Order: sequence, then C-alpha cells, then structure tokens
Amino acid sequence: MTFKIELGKKVKDSITGFNGIVTGKVEYITGCRQYLVVGKSKDNKPADSLWFDEDRLLGNPIGKKAENNGGPQLFEPHK
Repeated sequence: MTFKIELGKKVKDSITGFNGIVTGKVEYITGCRQYLVVGKSKDNKPADSLWFDEDRLLGNPIGKKAENNGGPQLFEPHK
C-alpha cells in the first residue's frame, strides 16, 4: 500500500478540526500509516505539530475516507 497524502498538502483532522501542513509520514509494522501535521504559528511561537492516522485526515482526496490500512484489525486474534 502507498501513502495517500503527499508531503506539503494542507489537511484537516475530521475529529478535532486541527488543520495544517503535512511535514512527515510514518508506516508501522502493523500497517498503520500516520502523518505529522504542523499547524499555523501564532505570535512568533513554535507551531503545534501532531501525528494523525491516515483515516482521520481530510485533504487528499477531500471527504473520502481511506480504506482499512492495517493496525490491530489486520491480524487474526490468537486462539
């Protein structure tokens, strides 16, 4: 699978409304993909930056939810 959102893209978190620019990406061994989003700086102070799961971000394409990309649900539970 590939990342759905490009670096430098403007995005918005669908849950909190936090918005900013994607400046980093990471994929974990479980298949979960996350993006580092940097918000707008205020009063010449460092901007907030937060990691978000791919499914939470709106921006590429707008309003479309990414398919299930891994995480714990990727694996069958131990029996």
